[in-house]
Amino acid sequence: MRGRAKPPPAPLPQRAGVGPVRVRLPADPSGAWPTVRDHLLDRFAGAIGPERVDAMLAGGEFVGADGGAVRADEPYAAGRYLWFHRDFAPEERVPFRVGVVHRDEHLVIADKPHFLATTPRGRHVTETLVARLRDELDLPDLQPAHRLDRLTAGLVLCVVRPGERGAYQTLFRDRLVRKEYEAVAPYDPATALPRTVRSRIVKERGVLAAREEPGEANSESRIELLEHRGGLGRYRLLPATGRTHQLRVHMNALGLPLVNDPVYPVVRPEPVCEDYLRPLQLVARALDFTDPVTGEPRRFLSGRRLTAWPDDADDGADGARDDPAEVAPDGR
Repeated sequence: MRGRAKPPPAPLPQRAGVGPVRVRLPADPSGAWPTVRDHLLDRFAGAIGPERVDAMLAGGEFVGADGGAVRADEPYAAGRYLWFHRDFAPEERVPFRVGVVHRDEHLVIADKPHFLATTPRGRHVTETLVARLRDELDLPDLQPAHRLDRLTAGLVLCVVRPGERGAYQTLFRDRLVRKEYEAVAPYDPATALPRTVRSRIVKERGVLAAREEPGEANSESRIELLEHRGGLGRYRLLPATGRTHQLRVHMNALGLPLVNDPVYPVVRPEPVCEDYLRPLQLVARALDFTDPVTGEPRRFLSGRRLTAWPDDADDGADGARDDPAEVAPDGR
């Protein structure tokens, strides 16, 4: 069976690092949509209101593959592609810069700050790592090969050329990337470390916290204590798998929940505003892999520091600190 033809390229440029929405007009066997406007009202009026749909049509905001504005009275044509820019809801600016530890013709290795989502999703669209980097670096095709939780800081591998993204994604899928994290959590001398933790982790959609349950293990983490002082420990965490919240779940199961974790061991009420002075004390510190495109051995290190473990030797000279000193004068 022949697959669906590849959609044509978007005729609209990105806006704030976010591409336009693509719509494919579906089959209409009942003839319910004589015109393009009839379908768009059915499809979007509930979300944005019929007045907004009509205003967008009148303003030429819906375009076809040739970039030309779509008229409200155009006959409906199943299979046709349309594009438009969504209206961005106001988003609180995450007041930390995105670091870049490496950039070449294939890769951008970003040093993500805490509180910034990796990709546009839900209520985080323009305030995301990908949107910011596309806009700031003028790389509209930039895509991440993997993701970090919004509350976790550190290294994210982004691919410059769309055709090479699959090769780098395969590295993560096949566990060919050595990922090293660093965390600050309580110190308990009764907890024997180092150790490897294996368990079955389940994450239900719509439920904030993941949980462990009996059954075949689907997650594995190596936990090592690097040093301790003042009742806290600094830990190296080496995940062999990549379940949602895996490291946070495993540390919590050991009785060592990460400092400033709003989910483990207890889900806290969502704050009205982010407390940027209390970031989750977890950073993706290192990535090691053999580059599938160039064949080179690669090792990258994050310059982000964990504020619960101050180090006088770390003066933040790399510009990768997640603290008020990193906020630009204009808040950007």
